[in-house]
Amino acid sequence: MDITSDDGLYLLGVGKGDITGPIVEINFMGYADPQQVGSGLRQRLYSRAFIIGDLDSPDDRIVYLVLDTQSGDTAIRHGILEALKGMGDEYAIYGQQNVAVTGTHSHSGPGAWLNYLLPQITSYGFYKPSYQAIVDGAVHSIVQAHQSLAPGRLSIGTIDIGDANVNRSPYAYLANPAHERDRYQHDVDKAMTVLRFSHNVDDRDQDIGILTWFAVHGTSMLGNNTLVSGDNKGVAAWMFEKSMGNKKFVAGFSQANVGDTSPNVLGAYCESGENAGERCDFKTSLCGNRTQPCHGRGPYFGLNDGGAASSYEIGIRQFAAARELFEDVTAFSPIHGKTVRSVHHFQDLSNYHFGLPNGTSVHTCPAALGYSFAAGTTDGPGAFDFKQAQPGDPHANPLWHLIGDRIHKPNETQIACHAEKVILLDVGESADPYPWSPNIVDIQLFRIGQLFIIVAPGEASTMAGRRWRNALHDEVLTLAVFNDFTPESQQPTVVLGGPANTYSHYITTREEYAVQRYEGASTLYGPHTLDAFINLTCTYLVRLAAETVHLPSFDQGPSPPILINDSLSFIRPVVVDNAPLFKSFGDVKDDVKAIYFPGDTIEATFVGANPRNEYRLGRTFAAVEQFDYELKSWKRIRDDSDWSLIFEWKRTNELLGTSEVKISWETKWETGGLYRLVYYGDAKHLDGKIEAFKGLSGEFKIV
Repeated sequence: MDITSDDGLYLLGVGKGDITGPIVEINFMGYADPQQVGSGLRQRLYSRAFIIGDLDSPDDRIVYLVLDTQSGDTAIRHGILEALKGMGDEYAIYGQQNVAVTGTHSHSGPGAWLNYLLPQITSYGFYKPSYQAIVDGAVHSIVQAHQSLAPGRLSIGTIDIGDANVNRSPYAYLANPAHERDRYQHDVDKAMTVLRFSHNVDDRDQDIGILTWFAVHGTSMLGNNTLVSGDNKGVAAWMFEKSMGNKKFVAGFSQANVGDTSPNVLGAYCESGENAGERCDFKTSLCGNRTQPCHGRGPYFGLNDGGAASSYEIGIRQFAAARELFEDVTAFSPIHGKTVRSVHHFQDLSNYHFGLPNGTSVHTCPAALGYSFAAGTTDGPGAFDFKQAQPGDPHANPLWHLIGDRIHKPNETQIACHAEKVILLDVGESADPYPWSPNIVDIQLFRIGQLFIIVAPGEASTMAGRRWRNALHDEVLTLAVFNDFTPESQQPTVVLGGPANTYSHYITTREEYAVQRYEGASTLYGPHTLDAFINLTCTYLVRLAAETVHLPSFDQGPSPPILINDSLSFIRPVVVDNAPLFKSFGDVKDDVKAIYFPGDTIEATFVGANPRNEYRLGRTFAAVEQFDYELKSWKRIRDDSDWSLIFEWKRTNELLGTSEVKISWETKWETGGLYRLVYYGDAKHLDGKIEAFKGLSGEFKIV
């Protein structure tokens, strides 16, 4: 068969790379709580890469990365592109135009890797090893995907998930016009979109991966959790890959218009004080005029597990839906049409002037955050008692006024530009000691056949995402260059993925912005932020047409600053590891029992060393081994990728440099075997040398 003659065949590849950075002693990225510092590992973090190309035109290729991180980032993306640039001609095809770096929006991963100052503050600055682990793992996933490239087919389907997300700011959502809200059944998007990747082997389709889009925050794991994990989407991806029984199958669970969604599906309640047990205030999410008692409740609220059971459950609900759809081949429609296109442009949004569809001239503003930003959300209340949805009367803690005065003070033009937002942090005009937040953002779009992907550099709210997708859909049908689409015959399919490339916080509708809850206060570029993104994506949409030879030359826009070499860091390095007197690294301190039953948690404690010495990318800190009586040898059945195996590290003496490690295995159905726990560690000596070691628990049976 001449594969180039089939417009349903593409060049496809998938890959996966370990990006688990420092799992201890580093502040987590997401809740912005300096007290949330890593103490171990629940599940490794990964980059999952999906490459799609035109069989006839090798230069027409896109790379979509799904990272188990809070978001994409300017410096991370730059590091990935620089690494690819240094890998020779074979990888020169991947660059600024066609690589999208998205995050699953997990709030349970190590921070200190972001480009700008503001997100570095709670992590005590920038930590190069944290950054490098993400870059290296992402590049590894691209290399894997590139090496697996082969002709194949794409198909797309959708399925509704009724019980995996809710709207955490329904008061703001209700500010949108009633006629617009009436078009939708829910105040969050319930549909999961699944893109199926299959290699064409001997004229038969062989599944190699899926890429899904579904909007739900990575906040099932709570602010008191200190174990690294990919949260609910990490669970979903792990479960799907495990269910396929093929180590090369890659399942990416990407975010969509996640801004106002929550996995805490039981609602937000007051957890302390005189209002304990009552619903939080609908408008402000207050409990007796305080923000901190208000918390969203996940499916297993009440368990003292940092949200682990709820995270697992919301992950399972996403996995189960994706798997149900996957099993029904007839529910998928083929992606067809030979066109594979990408466009990328850097845009300075500090003062972008444009016209609205009604002819009104508007402009964006330098980035700024309002008072409700500091109030946090029902998923993670702020550290101080700021109030949401009170734009005209921010009775703020005076400490925040002090902080605000230490950075650029907004002038009258900036204050007027941000309209209802009462500015707390004028981050876009603050560059002391270096830029606090981005003004330059990525505008990026992908097209594969009839599928269009908006790569969003922020968290679009539910309605903002709907407007954005609808605007792009309608523009495709309007532009003459897309003459293969008509309302009567072929409609474009539009999805939105993010937060990607540069983290620009939130993107809300004009009406939601006016309410100034957390999402509106965190919409950086003023009331017309969403309109600007829609205008820019529709402007550059023409470059995704099948024929672009007659278009004028393309301005890439102003490059953003890359600040990794300018960033401050107050993160202390590991000095030395020591074992207690008469002990060696890996020795068992508290051993397992001889007999357990299914459902028991099995634990052992070892003389440990700091896991920041070696991240063991692609390897493991902990393992469960089962004895094979036939082969008379031990085989590994669990490792760090498994949700049920937990690795915890604790410093026992700061001065002496001693520490211990606890490995816990939460069993379920396992029975009838002989097992042991294994600890893999790396100790740092005074001369700086790192030495690997291994610890073994006693043997035990599950009966």
